[in-house]
Order: sequence, then C-alpha cells, then structure tokens
Amino acid sequence: MSRCVLALDQGSHASRACLFDGSGHLLASASVPVATTRRGAAEVEQDADELLQSLRSAAAQAVAEAQEPRLELAAAGLAVQRSTIVCCTRKDGRALAPALSWQDHRNAGWLQTLAPQAARIRELTGLPLSAHYGASKVRWCLDHLPEVARAAAAGELLAAPLASYLAMHLHNGAAGAAGTARVDAANAARTLLFDSARLDWSSELLRLFALERAYLPEHAPTRGDWGTLSLAGQDVQLCAVTGDQSAVPYAEGPADPATLYVNLGTGAFIQRPLRTRPAAPAPLLGSVLSRDNAGAIYSLEGTVNGAGAAVSWFCAQEHCDEQALWAALETLDARTALPVFRNGVGGLGSPWWRPTMESRFIDEAGASAVDILARFAAVIESIAFMIAANAALLEQQGGAPQRVLLAGGMSRSHWLCRRLASLLGLPVQVTAAEASARGVARLAAPDLAANWPGTPTRSWQPERDAALQARYHRFLDAVNSGMTPVP
Repeated sequence: MSRCVLALDQGSHASRACLFDGSGHLLASASVPVATTRRGAAEVEQDADELLQSLRSAAAQAVAEAQEPRLELAAAGLAVQRSTIVCCTRKDGRALAPALSWQDHRNAGWLQTLAPQAARIRELTGLPLSAHYGASKVRWCLDHLPEVARAAAAGELLAAPLASYLAMHLHNGAAGAAGTARVDAANAARTLLFDSARLDWSSELLRLFALERAYLPEHAPTRGDWGTLSLAGQDVQLCAVTGDQSAVPYAEGPADPATLYVNLGTGAFIQRPLRTRPAAPAPLLGSVLSRDNAGAIYSLEGTVNGAGAAVSWFCAQEHCDEQALWAALETLDARTALPVFRNGVGGLGSPWWRPTMESRFIDEAGASAVDILARFAAVIESIAFMIAANAALLEQQGGAPQRVLLAGGMSRSHWLCRRLASLLGLPVQVTAAEASARGVARLAAPDLAANWPGTPTRSWQPERDAALQARYHRFLDAVNSGMTPVP
C-alpha cells in the first residue's frame, strides 16, 4: 500500500491538491480555478462556498489521477491565502457574505481614523496599518451588512480567516456538520488583531477596532489534530494548517534562518526565518511562520507588488506574447544597454509602502530602448531590484544569510536567477515546484517526509556585473525620488 500526504493549497486564482509519496515524489496534482469579483479598485470578493468546493474537487481529481488502488492518505495539510476573511454563522458555518480577499481595501478610509494608533498596532502585530489585513474587513461587514450585524447581536457570528472557514467545513465533509472553528498563528497574525509576542488575540486591538473576541475562532498550533477530513471517498487526518506564503520556508525541510526565501508569483514575497520575534521590523513586516506548544518561529518579510502582475501589465500594454519574450530573454546579449523600469504596478510594497506610483521607463535614449525585448528585460530587472532592496534590510535586521532559495513560476527564468545572484552576492538556488504544497505536506507528515530529498533543482553563483549594479542604483534613485533622475 502506498502511503502519501495530501497537500491542499487554496490560492487567489485556483485551489490545488498535491499527493506526495514517502520519497517526496509528486504522485499527482490537480488544480481547480476559482473566480474573483472586482468592483472598482478597492472591492475584491470571492465566493466562500466556491473556494471550499474547489478544494474538494481538486482533492478528488488528484486521488483519481494517482491511479493507486491501494493508496493510503497518511495525513493532510492545508495552506491558504492569508488575510482573506469570511463572516459566517457559528452554528453551521453558513457564509453570511462573500469572502473579502486579501486584495480588498474597501475600508481604507475608515481605517485611517486609527492612524494615531498605527505605531502601537505595529508594535503588537509587526504589521503596518493596512486595509489589506483582516480587521477592517470584519469592521466593514458589521457596519454595512445587516445579516452580519444580526448574527453578531445574536451571539452567532464567526468572523474568521479563510483558513478557519475551510478547515471547519472540510471537517467530516458534510454540510451543516462544521467542526470547531480554529485558526493557526500564521493566518491569525494577518488580521491586525493578534499579539505576536503573546501569541493570542489582543484585547487592546479588539477594543481599537470595536470588535468582540467572541467573533473570532480559537487559536491552535500549526501542527496538531485539526480533525478528520472526508475527501475523495477517504477519511484523512488534517494535521497542519498555515498560510500559503508561510509554508514556503518548509518546502526543503525545517525553516532555515540562514536562508532567504523568495516566492515569485503575482507578487513576490521575501522571507527570513527567525528564532526570536523581531522587535522593530519596520519598514519590513514581522510575521509568524508557525507555532507549537513550545513557542513560535517568526520571520521578517518583504513584499513586491509588481512581480507577475508587472509582467502581465507590460504584455497587456505592448500586446505581446509573454512566453515568447521569456524564451527570447535567455538569448539576450549581456552587453545590451537596457533602460530602467520604475515599477509601480500595484503600488510599492516594502520598504517604501507607497500605494500609487506611476510606472515608466527611464534612460530610453539608447537604441535598445525601442526594442520590446529590452523593455521586457527592464521590467524583469525591476523585480530583482525590489527584491534586492528588501534583502538588504533583511540582512541589516537578521544578519548575513548564506543562500537564496527561489520558488514560484518566474524562478524558471535562468536570466532572472543570474541577476538575483549578482545583485545579492549570494548563491541562488531554485526549489522544486509546488513549494507551498510541499511545505505544508512536510508540516503535516514530518515522519513520512523525514527522508525526502532537500536538493534544489538548479543553482547559480554570484558574478560581478557593474552595469547591472549601476542600473540598480538608478532604479533606487528613481523610486526614492518619485521622479526621473537627471541622466
């Protein structure tokens, strides 16, 4: 009988299910797309039940694809997009409103009334005052959705991170038979209601946001007994719950404080695990990776908004074939003069925290500037430049790392990997595919995963590149000034 671990990864665009065997091989995987509703720039919603059903469908498809008649699901793990919130009933878990996405910032205006308390909120949570996190979303639902307000008045409201909603419903897999509402530290910490030093909900923060502790799920260790799931005709113990980005540092084994983890998706997330809580993470984020009964593993985290989103923006602007440009990039002459791209796609994340900035090309006087491939290369370099800016701050606060471990779709680009190695002055390695799924699988089944290989698929050593460094400094000047520097 083949023993394997089931990893469920619920993301913004799709739900994925992956089956890993005792050797760490990916036996099967399935992906089910999920819809997103956008109303203007601020309102971003998803159907909570669709997210739940997509996970069930993905799990069933993965088990069917494995074609193992004697397949034994030894454990399951769940990784979920952080900061997304679902308001539902405690009795049966019925959603009272759409899931408000982590991308949703409809209550940003109200949140600014708490600006005088921003420093205290960051002190307790490690996070800036932002409507992307969960607390202001819950406040908006209470203030604008009568059904949510009625449930709160009746003592029946559960305002839960998406991870809690999904785990509660997957328990026993039956409608109306939801399990106890619990949440892990990585997802709880993305609400602005969680004291990351005390590792519990904060009464002080609840008062600031005018919310009740009774609205929230119980807090639970990352790894433990999360209940029995009924998926694809089998019962399997759910043994770990975490955030999608929080799972990435576990993809190759235990989270390593000497490693800088970079996950390249729609945005890029840069993480540095820490054994102790960062006391003053600003202008980065202080995050919780995992918690057990002995304490927590923390991280410093940086964010790049315009990663894959910037590539999509460029291709839409230029009406070009993205895949063809990625292929051509690998053959680009290293001596080609490139422009600098001031990347404001999606606003600037850390360390600038600028919600809007015009995206534009700089230094386009050279003949290469009219070449679409040179402009595409400048967009990709801008992503590397923002990662490097965050990495410098991570080193200041956490000490010098020894390597960089890349994950995500853009890590397939050798051209990007070479530039990151040069900019960071560190070996850059690429982990196996499905980093979030592999990470939560290791958390869920540490015994089964004990002998999994941890060897990255590719590696690049740093090489000196004076022209690249010069463009990097021009990029920093352009971003820091918010205007084109004088040539």
